[in-house]
Amino acid sequence: MPAFTDQLGRKLVLNHIPQRIISVVPSQTELLYDLGLESEVIGITKFCIHPDNWFRTKTRVGGTKKLNLDIIAKLEPDLIIGNKEENSKEQIESLEKYFPTWISEVKTVSDALSMIQSIGEISGKSIEASTLMNEIENRFKSYSKKIMHFNKPRTAYLIWRKPYLAAGGDTFIGNMLNHCGLINIFQTASRYPEITEKEILENNCELLLLSSEPFPFKQQHVNELQKKLPAVKIMLVDGEIFSWYGSRLLRAPQYFRDLLDEIGK
Repeated sequence: MPAFTDQLGRKLVLNHIPQRIISVVPSQTELLYDLGLESEVIGITKFCIHPDNWFRTKTRVGGTKKLNLDIIAKLEPDLIIGNKEENSKEQIESLEKYFPTWISEVKTVSDALSMIQSIGEISGKSIEASTLMNEIENRFKSYSKKIMHFNKPRTAYLIWRKPYLAAGGDTFIGNMLNHCGLINIFQTASRYPEITEKEILENNCELLLLSSEPFPFKQQHVNELQKKLPAVKIMLVDGEIFSWYGSRLLRAPQYFRDLLDEIGK
């Protein structure tokens, strides 16, 4: 019987290639779709909005933090795929008593590539996963050459309002900011620190990015902050590009290119 190790170092033994998979993380759900696991995935969360046809047709098992354990049990999965940060530890511990459960922990693009490889192996899609990984790596390498001489602005990335929460250096978003070619002024902060407008100024912020998720920042929020931070360039950005660590990584390098062009204007 094949044994697999998840990104928390836990071993998982499966008797066969999973045929009834539940994904409880949006970015990993999209990955499963792009690996070609149309019939195998039987359950997703209400936040798994990509792809749209799965969002409309697959059974929803609650939210990432509040899974409906009864629905999951009725689906009788032979594999549940989750994430350390996005899912509740207590709920995952309850589920893994009855169902094989594989958990990712992704803080860097390298972690994401490892996750893609592992999910490919566990789902019988190793070839497809390798092809995807290679393409992501090639696109990021090509992009990294573009920014070698780019003047990196001091940047803050906000994910929440009231209070303002920023992405720290030990997050996937923080790693993506580095790959984009930006200097995270809260690089030394842990996770998602609560910050103030005063701290943004005191850290000599030049660029303030407002994410589309989890808080849906809009132009009105840009306008509000611009009045208080007139010397800072403030922009709305696609939160999925910066925080989704599955196959959406394919889109990141081109998005970064466009973003740098806009910053330079």
